[in-house]
Amino acid sequence: MTHSETLAPGETTAASARFARMLPLAFITYSLAYLDRVNIGFGEAGSMSKSLNLTDDQFTFFNASFFIGYVLFQIPGARYAAQRSVKKLMFWALIFWGVIASSTAFLHNYKLLLLDRFLLGAVEGLVFPSLLVFLTHWFTKRERSRANTLLILGNPLTIAWASVGSSFLVQYFSEHPLLGLHGWQWMLLAEGAPTLLWALIWWMLADDRPTDARWLSADQAASVQSVLDSEQAEVKKVKDYWAAFRDPQVILLCLLFFAWSVGIYGLNMWLPVIMKHGSTFGIAKIGLLSSIPYLISAGVMVGISSISDRLLVRQPFVWPFMFLGAAAFLMSFLVGRGSNPHFWISFTGLIIAAICMYAPYGPFWAMVPEMVSRNVIGESLALINTIGAVGGFVGTYGVGYLKNHTGGYGMSFASLSAALVMAGVLTTIVRRRPAK
Repeated sequence: MTHSETLAPGETTAASARFARMLPLAFITYSLAYLDRVNIGFGEAGSMSKSLNLTDDQFTFFNASFFIGYVLFQIPGARYAAQRSVKKLMFWALIFWGVIASSTAFLHNYKLLLLDRFLLGAVEGLVFPSLLVFLTHWFTKRERSRANTLLILGNPLTIAWASVGSSFLVQYFSEHPLLGLHGWQWMLLAEGAPTLLWALIWWMLADDRPTDARWLSADQAASVQSVLDSEQAEVKKVKDYWAAFRDPQVILLCLLFFAWSVGIYGLNMWLPVIMKHGSTFGIAKIGLLSSIPYLISAGVMVGISSISDRLLVRQPFVWPFMFLGAAAFLMSFLVGRGSNPHFWISFTGLIIAAICMYAPYGPFWAMVPEMVSRNVIGESLALINTIGAVGGFVGTYGVGYLKNHTGGYGMSFASLSAALVMAGVLTTIVRRRPAK
């Protein structure tokens, strides 16, 4: 019998309560963060650059500059989350990024736009690794892939509803001007301001650990904590986080997530613009179509993570998707080029690529706590996500740069495909080492 199956009587009810309370809090927080970073693509599809007199290269760097800030504070933020309080950290992060995201609507100076985007990245860089730490405080090994997936569903589901909502807001306020603001400005305001309200809800409902939760009985909280402690006994201990950073497994996980992030952010940040470039559709239809890959991906993510948790197997649920996603990118490029492009077949390739990049998220992030000691889990999660953010910069900037300087998205798709092949190969190499 596994440690996760030795929970005290009544813990099944407590598990349901933990999922019902903690996951919505984490999900909505992550969803709001993701919304305020990807909606800029719909601003661009709604003529943001034209309104601000930005060149293609200027907008490309502005879009990608988010990741420069994103890499800076993840490790100290996650360390604070692991050793002190996720609750306090997320409260202040929500306040700051709500103000920064909304401010983008009123900036016209390019240098101020770069600073604003940089600061948004710096604050949002705290969010994902800290929420992963948050879940390690609340969910056992047999629950973790599902918990991680339910958190990360905030990524594809946010893009799905943001694709529809953001494009609608841009179109509506472009056709019905109000207070002299463009449609993309109203979109940024409408999607940035709710974060401030959510900060108050988070503060009232979030708890750092089971022992802090008044809605769990003392026996239930002790039972969960006992399982979490016993699971960590199976993980090889390391002296400090610098030792973890030198661990070959952590390095491989960083490189893997870097390559993976090149692919996923290259698609996420540019999909509305790619759709506009390859079709004659209006922004509302582009938004509706852009939501399809992410809605399908969300369903596949849940199924894959449930199977991974049931079997307690991780790598085989990651690397095959990387290779299939690489092939889908190439298919999309090959059928979408030339004088007679097949838009719908090309779009199907993008749907398959998106599914393949999202499906393995739960198993991947469940792997990390099974390989890294709890005393350095916050820093290790943050390091992996930080290196992934560098990949996000490469993917976001690279897609735009290659498009601007080659006249199309062919080289971009080929580069994204190569990145996923690299991620697949690295996934087959990483191995868990037992405790000594």
